[in-house]
Amino acid sequence: MTLTLQRQDLMPGAQLIGANWCDASDGRRLDVTDPASDTVFASVPDGSAADAAAAVDAAHAAFPAWRAVPAKQRAQILKRWNDLMLAHQDDLGRLISREQGKPLAEGKGEVLYAASYVEWFAEEATRANGDVIPAPVPGRRMFALREPVGVVAAITPWNFPAAMIARKIAPALAAGCTVVCKPAEDTPLTSLALIKLAQEAGVPAGVINIVTASRERTPEVVDVWLDDSRVRKITFTGSTPVGKHLARRSADTLKKLSLELGGNAPFIVFDDADLDVAVEGVMAAKFRNGGQTCVCPNRVYVQAGVHDAFLDKLAARVGALRVGPATDPASQIGPMINARAVDKIERHVLDAVARGARIVVGGKRLRSASCDGPNYFAPTILADVHAGMECSYEETFGPVAPVTRFATEAEVIAAANDTPFGLAAYFYSTDVRRIWRVAEALESGIVGINEGAIAAEAAPFGGVKESGYGREGSVHGLDDYLHTKYICQGQL
Repeated sequence: MTLTLQRQDLMPGAQLIGANWCDASDGRRLDVTDPASDTVFASVPDGSAADAAAAVDAAHAAFPAWRAVPAKQRAQILKRWNDLMLAHQDDLGRLISREQGKPLAEGKGEVLYAASYVEWFAEEATRANGDVIPAPVPGRRMFALREPVGVVAAITPWNFPAAMIARKIAPALAAGCTVVCKPAEDTPLTSLALIKLAQEAGVPAGVINIVTASRERTPEVVDVWLDDSRVRKITFTGSTPVGKHLARRSADTLKKLSLELGGNAPFIVFDDADLDVAVEGVMAAKFRNGGQTCVCPNRVYVQAGVHDAFLDKLAARVGALRVGPATDPASQIGPMINARAVDKIERHVLDAVARGARIVVGGKRLRSASCDGPNYFAPTILADVHAGMECSYEETFGPVAPVTRFATEAEVIAAANDTPFGLAAYFYSTDVRRIWRVAEALESGIVGINEGAIAAEAAPFGGVKESGYGREGSVHGLDDYLHTKYICQGQL
């Protein structure tokens, strides 16, 4: 079934290079599949190395003029882009839901979240201030200026196809950079629609270029950008192994990197927590987008004194979740993105059970009248989970909450930090002394205290250890697209 929008031209079926919406250089196409039914409903160009090179040519040519545009004018263009995103929230939400699978309400919510970054960086564009440095000797003036890094390559994931591209492109444009970008092969339509709206907002030709490519062709597209010295920055959200590859390949040209990589977030519930608040926190953090977010709790630790009561309350909430296609307004959990995702979720559950875990709720694939395809998995709670199970050390990326009982604060801090990852962490406690101890002890770039919904455009988003480096959002997010130039004038 085709997707009908109020503005059908928001599905251009082409990629943007310079001023031209065009096909791949060799005419190849990439099918876009509905994750609910596994049926093809659209197609986009399957871009090649030649397309990637042409995109860099366009971005490099556009950079001198774009960096010279006054910050206030860049801000005005970004504000118009924000307004257009909000005006087309329904169409964009439907695109997200159809190609990614999240319920329509979540799809529309993602549009608002994406637009918040565009608005934020529109405002930050005029605040990229430098410094006047007190001179150590008479007759000298010293300055530190902040300048755009140049051409930026943005590589985005499939789980938030609007928010991730906005979170990368908006600060790049605000800083005065030009962009080449490649959205995930599973969800290219939303990105193309956003770029079309940016073009309508007044972004000049060549300032944003987008190349769509299949999984098979993605390496040749990205390798062009990695090897081209004119590309001065890579910003990537995705897996840690891919992030490490990008870092290695960027070394020859010493590109600036922002890497938001894998997570293995702990969610800790102490004896003194408000259990109802903690359960709501798990529901918000774990089951949003069907558990397919990088900051989802992957390990739930509950102190022994409240373990059973917490598990009962959580089971009642998770068991009541409605699973179904995004087109059903009652759906709370949609399909997973593809068969590979479902296979991994099922493997983690089976491994946990084989190693001694028990299924409290769910634990299986779903095929019923309400689930119109093979890519559904029941929201699941596992109990009696330990560190030797795959779900404890691999990111499941699905609606599975593995619960582990713990005894002491020291024990759970050690367990929470016993991972190479450090993106997000959560804990629930009403003891103010414990709150500060635990917040400082957790090895994580983001910590939620008695809160499961932590992302915001004004806050720095990013990780430590093998979860990457660099920050998105906040004033720090703009810094990642700027470099500092020191100017010294003497003989005054």
